[in-house]
Amino acid sequence: MLDKLINLFPEPARPYVLPILAIVIVLNVNLGVCSYLILLERKLSAWMQDRHGPNRVGPWGLLQPLADMGKLLLKEDVIPGHVNKVLFVLAPGISVFTTFLAFAVVPFGPVPSNLTPGDGQFPFIIAPGVDLGIVFIFAIGSLAVYGIILGGWASNNKYSALGCLRASAQVVSYEIPLGMSVVGLAMLNSSMSIEKIMTNQVEQGFIGWNIWYQPLACVIFFIAAMAEAQRLPFDLAECEQELIGGWHTEYSAMKWGLFFLAEYTHVITISFLTSILFFGGWHFPFIAEATSNYTGATAVKVAVLLTKVFAVIVVIQMLRWTIPRFRFDQLMGLAWKGLIPLATVNVLLVMIVKQFDLHTLWLFPLSIAAFVAAGLMATQSSRPFATKAKPIVEEHGHHVHAH
Repeated sequence: MLDKLINLFPEPARPYVLPILAIVIVLNVNLGVCSYLILLERKLSAWMQDRHGPNRVGPWGLLQPLADMGKLLLKEDVIPGHVNKVLFVLAPGISVFTTFLAFAVVPFGPVPSNLTPGDGQFPFIIAPGVDLGIVFIFAIGSLAVYGIILGGWASNNKYSALGCLRASAQVVSYEIPLGMSVVGLAMLNSSMSIEKIMTNQVEQGFIGWNIWYQPLACVIFFIAAMAEAQRLPFDLAECEQELIGGWHTEYSAMKWGLFFLAEYTHVITISFLTSILFFGGWHFPFIAEATSNYTGATAVKVAVLLTKVFAVIVVIQMLRWTIPRFRFDQLMGLAWKGLIPLATVNVLLVMIVKQFDLHTLWLFPLSIAAFVAAGLMATQSSRPFATKAKPIVEEHGHHVHAH
């Protein structure tokens, strides 16, 4: 069927038909999925808090995303008179553009190993063959903070300015453990190509999933990526108790909606990368193997990958309604005192295993031991804060005992 579609176009345009089709599918599916992920999160939070979620618009509230979209489109688009109008309007577009661009090198299905333009094979990726795919995603993803910084600065509002400053400090801090968490993967797979890392796991089977060799890296990657996406408990840049709305305080209508779309697109990208880099991508024992070529095998492989992605998204949503927001000093301390040292230890463990030619399964107990040791050290370091307060000595020399 794809061959017939390609043959409808003139010869020079045929190599570009399927990549353009992949772009159209990714853009439209992402837009629709983001709308219904918001509904899922509202339903999930209602279930966790023993209350009713949206249930009035359509059967079981399924048309609520359409109502929300209509509200955003019809709401008055207010641009305050004290803002920098050019940057104020440009900021949401930058955030959405960068988050969608990062998805260009993320596979959403089994990428053919012998893929060539115009051969009739659907690529399941927008830009195949990028050897530094992980670096590309990190580079583009870090640019998304420019939309936040410009939005906060252009708003000419102290709360927005504080929000964008927090966001910039947060992204700079968590970029380091995020990048270091995949160094071990790159060393084990001798590549930073997302496609190759997924293919290596598929060829080795269930025991080849990177979660067995890099559990510590998986935890570090997931936490740092959550902080990059500004999701609770890492949403200090838009903390309503302190900053009203943070960097998007002055935004309304569709411009505010674009910021929200960028956040959820980032969440989808995180979920795809977690599933692909650590949980075998589209591989699943018995039903989606490297040798599976039964009728409908491709659809099953895509379904397996999307199921894993959906599971990670649900975990991210449940964390939002489970863990309270960090203080800003705790946020920075987690990155610099916790994740960065752990990421360094993880890289050293991989280097030791590679240097002494040990079996890679040794990385699992070593990673768990490093994680437990870090937890024990953190517990010991926090114990002095729980001790009895010492008397305070005032300038005139009298002792004032703490209550």
